[in-house]
Amino acid sequence: MAKLLEVQGITKRFGGLVAINDLSFHIDEGEVLGLMGPNGSGKTTIFNIIMGDFPPDSGKVLLKREDITHYPTFERVKMGIARTYQVPRPFRELPIIEDIRVSTIPDSIMGSFRGGTHLEEVERIAEDVGLKGRFSMYPHELTMGDLRRVELAKALATKPKIVLLDEIFAGLTVAEIEEIDKLLRRKMEEGLDFIVVSHDLKALAPLVDRVVVIHFGQFIAEGPFDKIVDNEKVKAAYFG
Repeated sequence: MAKLLEVQGITKRFGGLVAINDLSFHIDEGEVLGLMGPNGSGKTTIFNIIMGDFPPDSGKVLLKREDITHYPTFERVKMGIARTYQVPRPFRELPIIEDIRVSTIPDSIMGSFRGGTHLEEVERIAEDVGLKGRFSMYPHELTMGDLRRVELAKALATKPKIVLLDEIFAGLTVAEIEEIDKLLRRKMEEGLDFIVVSHDLKALAPLVDRVVVIHFGQFIAEGPFDKIVDNEKVKAAYFG
């Protein structure tokens, strides 16, 4: 399989703290990759670097072999990378359908003349992720499960090739986890690729084709989920 996204030798420091230390991994086209590690291991930081929120001190990010390390975030989104956030980031003053629609606004004046995504398409995306009947609701009226659906809808509205899912199952009930799981499986069947960060190993296990484990910003193991959870280095990282 061809490599879709690659992280090559990424290092990121914040003052004297080395958050990411010479980290390399990749995701192939048609693959769902799990990214595991204890709290503070650097998972969200590497997502931020992939999206262009933070510049790396060294190393590269490649999308289909193109070096995008110094591309601004909006260019990466246009190229097909999207993400959700561990803590949902809705526009609290907007109903959710308008919140999702903001993700489709063209990034230039000329783009606005060509037109963005029509409201009907935004409604279709919102309905597709299970938000039917809640279009006019505001974030404070939604459950955490629905807020995570809004996050996913905003990502899907950018028409991505790959979505970075940061703790998509966090704070959800068992029923909500099952619903999100079914939604992600459907999107996988439609050809969308994911990198999934989750502390919910039970929810993560059936979704992923392969797992990469990091600790203190460093690569420590990769492989199928069932072998990774029995890896001695992984056990030491999680349980000491």
